[in-house]
Amino acid sequence: MDTSDNLKFLTKPLHADATTDIIYMMCPIHLLTIAQKIKEIKVGQTLAVLTDYEGALEDIPAWCGTTGNDFLGVMEEPDHFKFFIKKLKESS
Repeated sequence: MDTSDNLKFLTKPLHADATTDIIYMMCPIHLLTIAQKIKEIKVGQTLAVLTDYEGALEDIPAWCGTTGNDFLGVMEEPDHFKFFIKKLKESS
């Protein structure tokens, strides 16, 4: 498993205001779905993203950096990952 400098593994889940299940989705559909869901929540709220795509370990933290959202961390579950993203500004 390749990890980036931005990857933060969590030991406890965080509160999420919304959750999106993108299990079985791969690049680039998973990022397009996250971009749509982040538009649906308010600034300051947290989106949880469920995925089993290992490429997301690099893609989601990088996407957060390029879109100005805060990657809070990821929990590794037995059959998927749960990412937490805090919306910091309105999406265009």
